[in-house]
Amino acid sequence: MRENPEKLKIIRKPVSLQKFSKKILSSGKSIGLVPTMGALHRGHASLIEMSAKNNDITIVSIFVNPTQFGANEDFAKYPRRLRADLKLCREAGATIVFAPQPKDMYPLPLSTFVHNPKLETLYCGAYRPIHFAGVLSVVAKLFNIALPTKAYFGEKDFQQLHLIRRMAVDLNFPVNVVGAKTIREKSGLAMSSRNEYMSAEERAAASSIYVGMCEAKRLLRRGETSVVKLKEAVRGIVEWAGGKIQYVEIVNKGDLTPMTGKISKKAVILLACFFGKTRLIDHLEL
Repeated sequence: MRENPEKLKIIRKPVSLQKFSKKILSSGKSIGLVPTMGALHRGHASLIEMSAKNNDITIVSIFVNPTQFGANEDFAKYPRRLRADLKLCREAGATIVFAPQPKDMYPLPLSTFVHNPKLETLYCGAYRPIHFAGVLSVVAKLFNIALPTKAYFGEKDFQQLHLIRRMAVDLNFPVNVVGAKTIREKSGLAMSSRNEYMSAEERAAASSIYVGMCEAKRLLRRGETSVVKLKEAVRGIVEWAGGKIQYVEIVNKGDLTPMTGKISKKAVILLACFFGKTRLIDHLEL
């Protein structure tokens, strides 16, 4: 269904992309959107390929969004390499790359944000207070600019995906939000643009995140249903490898509420930890 990827086009102005998307939709074609912050890897490529397979046009946005970074976070050093990203987009089947500048996305300082008061302060939100308001607001802008039929997000950012899905329902965005399985390195470490911050030793040690979560899943299969003991299993393995746990929680898959006592419904492990100065997040369905 996709267009010839050799015709990859770069659009930088929101109004130009919106005009393009309106024309595509009026012709009866579908649009897939893959929102990214660049520094693309194989996980992003899998999202682009999925979109290209299922839509006539695939738009990849590459924008390091300033409104989702706190004062002491890594906005300035976040990797930016548009040339390499364009190559990956072309090879994966993208049609359009939307690569705006901050002044184009925010001609005025943003004063209207999208919030989810119940969930944006939990888990990652407890440590990154403005993060999810910035994410939801920029994704809402991208939905309005690109006018996608479907939008593709990785499940690695499990809390983020849940919030975006809920926003799309609550605000009646005419878009199907599609989640895709986490792509992992051979060690089990979830692929992330931030992995390149780590040394080789830290990166090897960070594979303990997946090992720890898998151990909790193994214990559950053997009959251990205590939330505390399963969380302790994860924490013990990650900390033994040198990681510093920020949080590890077991939550209800349906609404992300934290579980206590014993597991009785579909559950997901959510965690964030540091290896060196690099903050990593991951999840595993139980």
